[in-house]
Amino acid sequence: MTTIDFLVVVNYPLFMAKNKLSTTEVAKILGVSRQAVLKKIKSGKIKAEKIGRNYVINRADLPIESGGELTEEKKAVIDRAIQKTVQEYGETLRLLGKE
Repeated sequence: MTTIDFLVVVNYPLFMAKNKLSTTEVAKILGVSRQAVLKKIKSGKIKAEKIGRNYVINRADLPIESGGELTEEKKAVIDRAIQKTVQEYGETLRLLGKE
């Protein structure tokens, strides 16, 4: 399994220097298999461009947790998720905060 230190020290600077990444490179960044990346592409969770038989992913289109750009659209998605969580679990969160 890839450690965070390995990704940050060894791979991350190399990946971030490029604008377009292969599915293998994205898999290494996210710490998942290449097949998992392909499933995310096919389900629309990761935006990709097909070139021949392969896909390339713009660095800015990577999921937020991997360091992709935090656009206004992504901020709105995060805000909606936070609002829903507070709405559904507000009392539980308050009780946990008291512990």
